[in-house]
Amino acid sequence: MPLLYFDPGLGAMIIQAIVAAVAGFVLFSKNLMYKIKLFLGLSKPLEDDVFDDIEIKDSDIENQDSSGR
Repeated sequence: MPLLYFDPGLGAMIIQAIVAAVAGFVLFSKNLMYKIKLFLGLSKPLEDDVFDDIEIKDSDIENQDSSGR
């Protein structure tokens, strides 16, 4: 019967592994469900890119190059 002994360190490690597995599954499934909803058109894409609102024209770039800045 000595194989049935669990010390506190092993118990804490097992609990930590279980908590990490549950947290990983929740985060993975949340991201997966978002991608599925996005593919099916049930959710709108997140607009977190700030630079999408800035419009730069080719003439602006050419003017900047010729002015020497």
